[in-house]
Amino acid sequence: MNNEFFTIRPIGYMRHNHSEIPRHCSVSNLEAEIIINKEYLLGIRDIKSGDIINVLFYFHNSPSFTPEKLIAKPPHLGEERGVFSTCSPVRPNPIGFSTVEVVDVIDNIIRIKHVDMIDGTPVIDIKPYVPFQKT
Repeated sequence: MNNEFFTIRPIGYMRHNHSEIPRHCSVSNLEAEIIINKEYLLGIRDIKSGDIINVLFYFHNSPSFTPEKLIAKPPHLGEERGVFSTCSPVRPNPIGFSTVEVVDVIDNIIRIKHVDMIDGTPVIDIKPYVPFQKT
């Protein structure tokens, strides 16, 4: 397999004024807004209050990844783990993933709850939350 590079453009960004951000969306009750770029407005037309969505974002303020960071020690665990079994923001591809609840949608603004992203974080995609169903 050859090394490929991809171009990813933000579809919007996070906006809020919180100074302390929880380490994970599962322990956050903070609210914020996703400001969607106007050219993507039609893409959010079916997102409604009460929906649960997955937000993919770029860890734009994280330090650069180096091979020694393949092992991480999450602050809430007492042991080291492989980076792919953690939510560390220092990753080979600095992409984050948070599950949040939609509070409201007005024009190109999606108000959400359970935020763990800093103000200004580039949002690269939004997908619906679909629970896993065992067969």
